Amino acid sequence: MLDLLYRVAAATPTPVVPTPTTPSPSTSLDFFSTIMWPFKWIVEAILVFWHWIFTSLGLPADAGLTWVLSIIGLVVVVRSALIPLFVRQIKSQRKMMEIAPELRKVQEKYRGKKDQLSREAMSRETMALYKKHGTTPVSSCLPLLVQMPILLGMFYTLSDVKKHAEWGVGGVGLLNKELTWQFYEAKLFGVAPLHTSLIEAVTQKPDGWEATVTILVILVILMIASQFITQLQIISKNLSPEAKTGQAYQMQRIMLYILPLAFIFSGVFFPLGVVLYWFTSNIWTMVQQFLVIRNLPTPGSEAAKAREERLARKGKAIDAQGKIVPLEKYQAEQQRLYEEAQRAKEQAPKRQQPTGKQRAKKQAQKNKSANEPNKPGAANEPKKPGTGAAKPGGGAKPGDAESTDNA
Repeated sequence: MLDLLYRVAAATPTPVVPTPTTPSPSTSLDFFSTIMWPFKWIVEAILVFWHWIFTSLGLPADAGLTWVLSIIGLVVVVRSALIPLFVRQIKSQRKMMEIAPELRKVQEKYRGKKDQLSREAMSRETMALYKKHGTTPVSSCLPLLVQMPILLGMFYTLSDVKKHAEWGVGGVGLLNKELTWQFYEAKLFGVAPLHTSLIEAVTQKPDGWEATVTILVILVILMIASQFITQLQIISKNLSPEAKTGQAYQMQRIMLYILPLAFIFSGVFFPLGVVLYWFTSNIWTMVQQFLVIRNLPTPGSEAAKAREERLARKGKAIDAQGKIVPLEKYQAEQQRLYEEAQRAKEQAPKRQQPTGKQRAKKQAQKNKSANEPNKPGAANEPKKPGTGAAKPGGGAKPGDAESTDNA
């Protein structure tokens, strides 16, 4: 693989590079540059590879279209490799929002209790809640942290093109000084240099600066709109009603309107090549987010209801294991689950209502009275005169037995 990449770099036409007008700084690397070196090398290798493909197809090596397509290819390769992390991040964030109401109940339970035992109990209940749902706050941030070095490598590789070209040097890997100069000379639509930022175009006013400003303004607007739509998809369609009552939901609503301000700042000072990368990356994220929400929506959310309606129109449904099955099979499963729940309810021991002291005393007296005729010897006790019921045909009267004895 490395041999192929080096052959790609060697096969690139060598342009005439003018003598640099700006002295190159010291080549010593600081700590941050040392950490970013392998990521920048990978990004440069992918960028040069795509540039070689497009030049092999007949595109000019220093054309703006060639380098714009190379940037798009770079975004596609890197973001495709990060898809598993993206899906994991979405699932972790969704779980955190789902358990937000339960976390709030735990916090309310121990509100105002600052003793050590209460804090430990709150921590135990919180961790048990995380374990039950299979998530932690770190799990939702970890995928993003893994993505950051690659994304920073892409950003610094593209933003360093201008100074490297002025110094007469190349990048850290396959983006040599000839390719760096070709990137520096490339112009989008033949008028907008990829290394020029909006603030530079307005202040320095090079040839064709009006077109450069127009292109950058349009790209910044599209970049902000794509980011806004991406964030809006999450908070409007992919949250359950319970999650919309949590603090995380409120924070996301605030970020929905704060992030565009950050992108305005970025669009003003970032070179056109970086703005193109950022816009392409936003489009990728927006489409990817749409597909994830459509096929893996949060249970109870509007997206989940829309998915169930789509499946119902096709005669399908989602079973208890989350698989798509025919509607008849789903209905049979629901009937079976209902019957099992009814049987479990019937077999469960009934809960006895607690009784007070007076009620318990009366119940004991009632039971005692009911059991008194069954005591041993109760049947041998003599009955009081007149209490026995007369049998049909006449009963014996008092004195009958005495008359019989006298006879």
